[in-house]
Amino acid sequence: MVARDIEQEQPPRDEISLPKVLHALSDPVRLKIVLKLADAGEIACGCFGLAMPKSSLSHHFKVLRSSGVLATRREGKESLNSLRREDLDALFPGVLDSVIAAEHAEREKEIQRK
Repeated sequence: MVARDIEQEQPPRDEISLPKVLHALSDPVRLKIVLKLADAGEIACGCFGLAMPKSSLSHHFKVLRSSGVLATRREGKESLNSLRREDLDALFPGVLDSVIAAEHAEREKEIQRK
């Protein structure tokens, strides 16, 4: 079996589009991944603590990568993920920060309701 070249799935900055970014951020699981990356910086694929099949997680990472939201690089056997914050902020100023802030506010409301 040949390993995929994950760098081929990552578009250059000039090919990142707002509709694809917003689509990637619209899924609750992908949003959790983005929030963890926003807090931690760089995380290996297996360290997100999401209870779901590996195939489902791979799909979510692929959507985030192909939309330009995150970058993945290989280090040994691990795939390390990070937000493409510089690219996203240059293309769509404030969008990523607004989505992250809105999700944090939503989580805070849920905590207060309990």
